Amino acid sequence: MNAMATEKRPVGGMSERRRTRLRLEISREAARLFWKQGVAATSGDQIADAVGLSTRTIWRHFRSKEACAEPIVMQGVVTLMSVLHSWPKDSSLEDHLAGELVRLQYEMRPVDLTDEMLAMKMIRLADREPALRTAWLMACDQTEQQLRVIIGDRLGRPVGDLEVRLHAAAIAAVVRVLDEQIGVAFLAGAGAGVGAGAGTKELTDVKASARQFAHAIRMATGGAVGDPIA
Repeated sequence: MNAMATEKRPVGGMSERRRTRLRLEISREAARLFWKQGVAATSGDQIADAVGLSTRTIWRHFRSKEACAEPIVMQGVVTLMSVLHSWPKDSSLEDHLAGELVRLQYEMRPVDLTDEMLAMKMIRLADREPALRTAWLMACDQTEQQLRVIIGDRLGRPVGDLEVRLHAAAIAAVVRVLDEQIGVAFLAGAGAGVGAGAGTKELTDVKASARQFAHAIRMATGGAVGDPIA
């Protein structure tokens, strides 16, 4: 019996893996339309047409047209979270982030790079679209939940420990703020000022971004997160 045959299927008959892929494809097309013509001017029918599905199918997978942006918005933190999940205890945060982000820069598939660009656009658009802001904050909340596991394992404490929760919340805030600044810088292009003394080049260069994230995480956690663990 092959893997597809044994994959758990919900009542509707669609595998969870296929459902996730379809939701992401719908999200890509919705994000493109939102960025091109605005959220208000985009209808569920247009999203359905862009994906080649019925409007009824769109509503089967998403509660509203704005919710269609959620899967692609989550792509804005997927890379960083995958890197943090693989952080070895004998490595500093700076060294691990720099090495892994440089490696991933060359190994990422074109579709992954496109998804990250769309995520940046939706995060940027969220500044003036409350519904998209909700999607971004939901992604940040999921990030915080994952960070509890990562930090708890690194510090040898349970995920419900108060210090673990505080560190996870602080790091999630770092991810949110820096992702927003990087998105502004990247989309604006060379010469865009993003505040806090950080220029576009610094924030869009992979190694510089790694240093920026590591430094901010150390500051936010009072130095508790960042060093190698013996």
